[in-house]
Amino acid sequence: MGTKPVIPPPPLVCRTKQFDFSMRSYLMGVVNITPDSFSDGGCYFSRGKAVAHGIELAEQGADMLDIGGESTRPGATPVACDEEVQRVTGVIADLAKRVRIPISIDTTKAEVARRALDAGAEIINDVSALRFDPDMVRTAAHYQVPVILMHMPGTWGTMHNRVSYTDLMKEILSFLSERIACACRNGIAENNIIVDPGIGFGKAVTRDNVTILHRLGDLQELGRPILVGPSRKAFIGKLLDAEVMEREYGTAATVAVAVCNGAHIVRVHNVKAMRMAARIADAVIRA
Repeated sequence: MGTKPVIPPPPLVCRTKQFDFSMRSYLMGVVNITPDSFSDGGCYFSRGKAVAHGIELAEQGADMLDIGGESTRPGATPVACDEEVQRVTGVIADLAKRVRIPISIDTTKAEVARRALDAGAEIINDVSALRFDPDMVRTAAHYQVPVILMHMPGTWGTMHNRVSYTDLMKEILSFLSERIACACRNGIAENNIIVDPGIGFGKAVTRDNVTILHRLGDLQELGRPILVGPSRKAFIGKLLDAEVMEREYGTAATVAVAVCNGAHIVRVHNVKAMRMAARIADAVIRA
C-alpha cells in the first residue's frame, strides 16, 4: 500500500452535518433510480422502493446518500432532463424529511441539480467535474453547497477510447487542480470542494484502477477531501472473475485499502458490510 501519511483536510460543512476527517472516514450510500445501473439496475426504480432503500442505508450507518437518476456506466442510455428531474426530486424530498444525513445529487445537469437542491439535497456530485453543463458551476456557486469533482477524460462517448497515460496520477492531479481552480474562479468556495480520481471512468480496467488505490495518497497535495467509488466495479470482477453481485468481498478489500491510503469518503452500495471494513481501516491508521 502507499506510504504517505494520512493528512486530514479541513472539515466539510453541510447544512445538516459537519464532517471531521481527523476522526474517521465516511461512507456515502448509493441509491440508483435507474433501470440500467450496472450494479442494481431496476431494483429501486420506483419512488417508494428508492426511499425505503435510502432509509435502510441510513439505518445501516451511511453518513450521506448519493441519489442518481441517470446511469453512468459505459454505454448507458442518456436520460432527458425532465425525466431525470422526475426520477430524483420526489425521492430526495421524501428522504430529506426522514433521514438526518446529507443527500447528494449525482448529475451532470444544472437544472437537475437545482431542482434536487430545492427538494432537500445538500451536495452536488458531478462526474464531469462541472464540464458538461456550463450552468453547473454557477448553480454550485449560487447554492454554496459542497461539490464533488471527478476525473474523467473526454466525454461519455470518448472516455474509454483513451486509457493510456504517461503518468496516471500526475494527469489526474493536473486535471483536478485545473477543475478546482475553475470552480474557485467562478465563486465556489475551496472548502466546498471534494475530489474523486474517477475509478472506472476512462481507466485501464485493472492496471489504472489498482494504481489509483495504491497511490491515492498523491491526491493529498490538493488539500481537499478525497472520495473514491470502487464499489462492485469491473476491475474487481476481472481480478476475482466475479459477477457484479459477487464482488462484495473484493469491494470490502478496496474500501480498506482506500481508507488506509487516504480516502476520506467511500461511495458504496452495501453500507452495512463496508462500514465494518472502513472501521477496521480507520483503527489501523489511527493506532
